[in-house]
Amino acid sequence: MLKRPPRDVAAQLIAALPASPCLEKAEIAGAGFINLFLKRSFKQKLVNRILQAGQDYGKNALGRKKKVQIEFVSANPTGPLHVGHGRGAAFGASLANVLAAAGFDVAREYYVNDAGRQMDILALSTWLRYLALAGEAVPFPPNAYQGDYVCDMAHQILAAHDKRYVRPAAQVVAGVPDVATDAEAHLDGLIANAKRLLGGDYEYIHGHALNEQLADCRDDLTEFGVTFDHWFSERSLYDSGMVELAVKKLEEHGHIYAQDGAKWFRSAHFGDEKDRVVQRENGQYTYFASDIAYHLNKFERGFDLVIDVWGADHHGYIPRVKGALEAIGFDKERLAVALVQFAVLYRNGQKVSMSTRAGEFVTLRELRHEVGNDAARFFYVLRKSDQHLDFDLDLAKSQSNENPVYYIQYAHARVCSVHEQWGGDAAGLKEADTSALDSGHEFALLARLGEYPEAVEIAAREMAPHVIAFYLKELAAEFHSYYNATRVLVDEESLRLARLALVTAVRQVLHNGLLLLGVSAPEKM
Repeated sequence: MLKRPPRDVAAQLIAALPASPCLEKAEIAGAGFINLFLKRSFKQKLVNRILQAGQDYGKNALGRKKKVQIEFVSANPTGPLHVGHGRGAAFGASLANVLAAAGFDVAREYYVNDAGRQMDILALSTWLRYLALAGEAVPFPPNAYQGDYVCDMAHQILAAHDKRYVRPAAQVVAGVPDVATDAEAHLDGLIANAKRLLGGDYEYIHGHALNEQLADCRDDLTEFGVTFDHWFSERSLYDSGMVELAVKKLEEHGHIYAQDGAKWFRSAHFGDEKDRVVQRENGQYTYFASDIAYHLNKFERGFDLVIDVWGADHHGYIPRVKGALEAIGFDKERLAVALVQFAVLYRNGQKVSMSTRAGEFVTLRELRHEVGNDAARFFYVLRKSDQHLDFDLDLAKSQSNENPVYYIQYAHARVCSVHEQWGGDAAGLKEADTSALDSGHEFALLARLGEYPEAVEIAAREMAPHVIAFYLKELAAEFHSYYNATRVLVDEESLRLARLALVTAVRQVLHNGLLLLGVSAPEKM
């Protein structure tokens, strides 16, 4: 400690400041705060710096090229993506873009759950619909997948293979528990019979359902502007022996014990509420075991940081996964989890229910077709990811200042309209003399433009792309206010060029920010 009055320390700091072409003056305020005042010329030249940097303006080296993997969406390929999945897709894609802008080496991954019970239920659902089409109807379980897409797949199989996969209905239901007594046991009994009766042909039914839904998911996301570097198969973890290896590693570290014929991980020792089964008494590994293997695989691929984007209902899953990584010997802080609340869709003021098994859901594709990709992408990231989101379709479709994405895009289009009226070469504005920018409105706009790099850094540090969305709303508001109060294309050439450069800088920053959120920057509206 210096043991000196704060104002004296502040005075010494000011005296030690080196001369700077950017700094107008430094003053002591209050008990020892230091206020730094930038030169007007430095603020004015921000316009030139933005135009010269172009799409690089706002980027930084926060990440120092660290390898980051972000895994998001990863919905079971058991049906079309619904509007709930859409929020995770928009958030994950935007976060990946923000991290890349902040200097991270980003890999985007989708984890394909192709080895679990849900896929067996989809395969069974498809086969039962196929049997009905072929004249061997079996009562369809209420907890199987009900959507029209299941019938579509059944039609495809019948058209391609006729009755090759038909088995007598009596054999399909033989020995199956009554559905009224235990609906889930009834479903499992039907799955077991399907596997027994079809033998090797079961893999075709399973594979057809998986490939059809995965292809639909991939197409839907691509149309939404969401792409992945890697689609990782859960089944590959079993085929490669990774699941067995992960459990073995936990055993070697003394964190597995046997009880009632099953193997348990001492999860409670690492902050979980209780211990967890990793291998059942029948020898089958649990989903948790494959999840441990998957995360082990991620770190073995050399990522410095792994980010999982999960639904908010998976909050309790975090300590057990981190605990397993710590038990194996990895730094659990290298795993970050971003929780995403499902969006709730409202149409005409009415909440729309969603259930993939019941088939009563609004798909992401339907939402995109109704409101457009831009509105969907922006509205999904307009709130912090772990906060509840009501998606107002009426607002998303409206062409008014109340619709934030319309308001922002209109600002961009307005600048394009000014350029069209001007008819000059925008490239020359990079070197424009901006000293004529001296009004309060112009300095307010310059100040807002100068905040963009900080917004990108905050969004990256906090894994919060909504920071960019809020910034763009504020920049658009500042611009519209300036535009409505100021004439850009004035007669005086020096002032005209300075104001053109300023609004062009606004256009560039709007474009850069919208790009991070996967939203287009239209030239006309």
